[in-house]
Amino acid sequence: MYGYNRRRNSGISRWLAVLALIFFIFFVLVGGILGSNYKHIGNLIKVVSLIRTQYIEPVQTTSLVDGAIRGMVESLHDPYSVYLDAQTYSQFLEQIRGASFGGLGVLVGVSKDGLLTVVRVYKGTPAAGKGVQAGDFIVGIDDKDVRGIDLETAIGLMRGPVGTKVKLSLAREGLEKPLEVEIVRDEISVPTVEGKLLPDTRIGYISIDQFSEKTGDEVLEVLADLRKRGIKGIVLDLRNNPGGEVISATRVADAFIPKGPIVYIQNRFGQEDMWEADENYLNLPLAVLVNGNSASAAEILAGAIKDTGAGVLVGTRTFGKGIVQTLFPLDNGAGVKLTTARYLTPNKHDIHKKGIRPDVVVEDQKDLPGDEQLDKAVELVKQKL
Repeated sequence: MYGYNRRRNSGISRWLAVLALIFFIFFVLVGGILGSNYKHIGNLIKVVSLIRTQYIEPVQTTSLVDGAIRGMVESLHDPYSVYLDAQTYSQFLEQIRGASFGGLGVLVGVSKDGLLTVVRVYKGTPAAGKGVQAGDFIVGIDDKDVRGIDLETAIGLMRGPVGTKVKLSLAREGLEKPLEVEIVRDEISVPTVEGKLLPDTRIGYISIDQFSEKTGDEVLEVLADLRKRGIKGIVLDLRNNPGGEVISATRVADAFIPKGPIVYIQNRFGQEDMWEADENYLNLPLAVLVNGNSASAAEILAGAIKDTGAGVLVGTRTFGKGIVQTLFPLDNGAGVKLTTARYLTPNKHDIHKKGIRPDVVVEDQKDLPGDEQLDKAVELVKQKL
């Protein structure tokens, strides 16, 4: 049947008229860029009309718009650019701010194969209690296949109200099929920075898990405490740090490198912004631990330390994410994260898809006890005391 009552027809006509007006205004604003693509725009309007009038189930206009926006961003084929619905955007902002949230107690990154990887499991958290391990691949969340999903959406799926349950499907080396684990969410509030004095030494150890808005202050607090305890050198651990806020990374770099460039941010037109360190810095023997999971903002810090000679890098080649994303808020609480620039180290090295090769390469011998990379870093710092 193709008959429609007058009221419904009128509503559809008004809706299409508004949509056509929007496209007309957009056409004028962009100076005719759409002119050569009018057939595609016509198809878009036609498909919207067909879904609204012919699809078997009613569809909310907001769902269509969300789908269109998501599709536009996905068409970039950039794993770091993503449309964030209102809930995911809110949770992502919480992560950046370092706020507490209902979660599992895991730090998650994305492997070069696009798989969600458990980078760290925090002690005393629900995930630790259920036996989740660093190195596990998360292939399913609540029976949804999440292979290839963007990191922010995956984190949004794992977070939720305290006391609610989430089921993870974990692929683990040595297991023939994924391990199914049901975990009850709890309030998670963990610092991004940990510091201590290494036993029988005057060497401070600082580990940074990721870069949130709080990381700069946390590093300064840990450094102040360690200096009161009379440290003579530092080991800075950036292994398995997936990155985070660029500004936070530059604040931390400012504490470790001499006056001069920290990083250059270069946009699509070749224009550069330079972040610069002042003359106040630690100026103590420094070794920095890195590996293949040290990425993004962690590489900004590692690259600045290496290029300025402020410290020696120890470990294995870093991940190689030399591009920067910007968050843009949208209406109704949603947002979009777009790749907007690349960054260069102080010596103008582009490390994207290349990574940073450490000054001293030390492989992690997983089948042997101890931490060979940390031992080498301590040895190198001791040599400079």
